[in-house]
Amino acid sequence: MEFRIDGDVLTDAVAWAARVLPARSPMPVLGGLLLEAAEGRLRVSGLDHEASARIEVEADTLVEGRALVLGRRLLDICKVLPRGRPELAVEGARLTVTSGDARFGLSLLPVDDYPAPPALPEVRGLVDGDAFATAVGQVAVAAGRDDSLPVLTGIRLALDGTTMTVAATDRYRYAVRSLEWHPDAGRGTAAAEQSAAAGSADATDAAGSAGSADVVVPARRLTEIARSLAGTGPARLALDSGSIGFESGGMRTTTRLLDGRLPRHDKLFALGEHALAVTERAPLTEAVRRVAVVAEGDSPVRLTFTPSGVHLQAGYEDDVASQHLPGSLAGTGAGSMTVAFNPGYLLDALSSLDAPEVRFHLLGPGQRALLTDAPEPTHRHLLMSVKPLA
Repeated sequence: MEFRIDGDVLTDAVAWAARVLPARSPMPVLGGLLLEAAEGRLRVSGLDHEASARIEVEADTLVEGRALVLGRRLLDICKVLPRGRPELAVEGARLTVTSGDARFGLSLLPVDDYPAPPALPEVRGLVDGDAFATAVGQVAVAAGRDDSLPVLTGIRLALDGTTMTVAATDRYRYAVRSLEWHPDAGRGTAAAEQSAAAGSADATDAAGSAGSADVVVPARRLTEIARSLAGTGPARLALDSGSIGFESGGMRTTTRLLDGRLPRHDKLFALGEHALAVTERAPLTEAVRRVAVVAEGDSPVRLTFTPSGVHLQAGYEDDVASQHLPGSLAGTGAGSMTVAFNPGYLLDALSSLDAPEVRFHLLGPGQRALLTDAPEPTHRHLLMSVKPLA
């Protein structure tokens, strides 16, 4: 194998595929990246027991072939190469990487021991890469971090007709975003590969029909995938009973699904009669950051809403901070309402919204509060308020 390629293109491709490599594995070959050069293209593939990634880019193929090398070592080399078009070639038992006056040699791993990458599941339809990346980024902040409850470390992805819903919760907050997608579009791509994949015939048993599904995807994996899809245009979404995959712009990736389901948000988000407070989002975000510097540990930030504004306060005794902002309050018999939130959770929620104003739907102190950015929102973020101390 021998090929030449733009250095930046090589670095980006290796970095993208290397993100799925396991930190440790009893199988040394899983630390490798498979390089395949043929017909003016370079394919870089990586996998572990939970995910796979493959990307194809243009390259000047001098000798067709394939090689398996330590992925993170190759990435380290790519990052320090002189700018230009490096040449990579198999020479005996190693891969040489040459660029300008710099030359590196990497030991080859046994390519015959490398597991076959999983096939892409059944393609269900198309979703816009930018919209999907935005939606996943908005809800991922609410995903759990406690591995003792694996399902809460995931993001729910539900398909219902032309609506896709992504959601995440760690029990203390719940973020939900809906967006449009196009079921059945793009299903002809990779059809032969899918029909040959074992178990593809019964893929709809657990994951629903082509236009419907309700699954949970590891949040870290889905966040990485979503970021890589931004700017790539329409992405094919593929799904079966055990894995989910995406394909766009020469990139293909799969990851396993999590067992279980997230709690349904329907009843939680149905607040009934409640107060509505509205204020500008950016000034409020800065004010929360400002007053929270005196909030030690889990000490909350208190927000007192009135018909003419919102007053923020944090800290106790002598170490306190406060700020007043314009705003409005409607829907309560009283002239004000005070609620308190974990400042980190509140900042995550405010940062995930993208409209000039934020709307607080409030039941009262110590009860759940719903944050939205429009009268008919596509993104909603539920927070549990705490009872502020007197």
